[in-house]
Amino acid sequence: MKHSSKLIALIVLFTSCQRFLDVQPELQVDQSQAITNASTAEAAVNGLYNRLGSDGYYGSNFPAIAYLSGGDIQWTGSQSAPQEITARKLTADNGYVGSAWSAIYRTILQANYLLEAVPNLTDPQLTADRKNQIQGEAYAIRALSYFDLVRGWGGVQLITKPTRTPADNTGITRSSVEDTYAQVLKDLTTAEPLLSNTTNRNKITRKTVWALRARYHLYRQEWEQAETYASKLIDDAANYKLAKPYSAFYTNNAVATSESVFEIAYTNSFKNGHYNWWLPPALSGRREWAPNGTLVSLLNDPAVGGNRKELIAQTAPPGNLWYGKLYYRTPLGTDPAYVIRIAELYLIRAEARAQLGKTTTALADLNAVRDRAGVPLSQVATKDALLLAIEAERQVEFPFEADRWFNLVRTGRVATVLGISDASKYVLPIPNSEILADKALTQNPGY
Repeated sequence: MKHSSKLIALIVLFTSCQRFLDVQPELQVDQSQAITNASTAEAAVNGLYNRLGSDGYYGSNFPAIAYLSGGDIQWTGSQSAPQEITARKLTADNGYVGSAWSAIYRTILQANYLLEAVPNLTDPQLTADRKNQIQGEAYAIRALSYFDLVRGWGGVQLITKPTRTPADNTGITRSSVEDTYAQVLKDLTTAEPLLSNTTNRNKITRKTVWALRARYHLYRQEWEQAETYASKLIDDAANYKLAKPYSAFYTNNAVATSESVFEIAYTNSFKNGHYNWWLPPALSGRREWAPNGTLVSLLNDPAVGGNRKELIAQTAPPGNLWYGKLYYRTPLGTDPAYVIRIAELYLIRAEARAQLGKTTTALADLNAVRDRAGVPLSQVATKDALLLAIEAERQVEFPFEADRWFNLVRTGRVATVLGISDASKYVLPIPNSEILADKALTQNPGY
């Protein structure tokens, strides 16, 4: 792994509550700046969320790779990296891919610092419950990070210890897909009892882990467990429910609504970069990518998009350019990044139930999402028809979130839907710079 991600050696803790961690490429840890007490531990866990929401990760590039790959978003700008993605000409030197890989591993390494240091702290201000909570958050975020790596790149290097010197964590070969997924489940299972059973839409709790486990089990085709964990959130109707209409979870500067299971919060000093790429110049963006004609038609179709048409808008004549407006706020860059919403839990449970032969309740879950969107209820009655209906619903429910591409890969539908028959293109390339820095790291076939 390259120096920017693998030779990370130092967590620098800032005293301001508005500033988070940075990582310096030092060869040894400066103990005066390490995690040594309650205040530095709290700064470190805040920094962990900062890593998760960084531009390379959920703040821009990782979701962008997913929706630019999914077939519904067109490239309209000058950057070569997104052009490669939408043109199906991805290379191992792609800047988006390299940035996302590095950002995810930085998140993992930051979690590793916390998991090593926090159990050994003796500060009386750091209670046992708080230590457990911090460790649970670190395990869960590490699990999410490895989950995103495996669904993007396949089996990867499993690094579970801090990196402090050039020799640390080098020479580790890539694990198999199975072993990488096993690490995800191990971390989620370890996190669950450490976390509080509360509702917090910006921080990891036990309920967040349940939602992530529902998604995990869906990807692993473990239908009964996917249904069980999705139900834990759906049945908690006092805290989680579909916002009506669809736009209620994000318009009018809404944050942390009942729709959201886990969203990353941003501020003027810690910004979400999505707006810059979606909004047109008239709204202070660059509109380097935009919904294509097919998606525009779907969202504007009352029988398909329904009130989800609020996700898009059109500039004034003579331009008449369609753009996405999930990320729109003033001041710019303070939009949340939506990691998982209750709508996804309904569709996870619908798919799991369809696979289990529970067509009636599967249809009810699908129709809960359709009803919220103001579209006619579905009448499909067979397993295969239900699965196709769920796939179509995801397309218009999550077009600007990290969903469609990964789900088409997961369900084996990429060739049919997108016409990409080369299976080597179903995973991302390992960045060339990483392979040059660590000879133990091997490239995915086809790159």
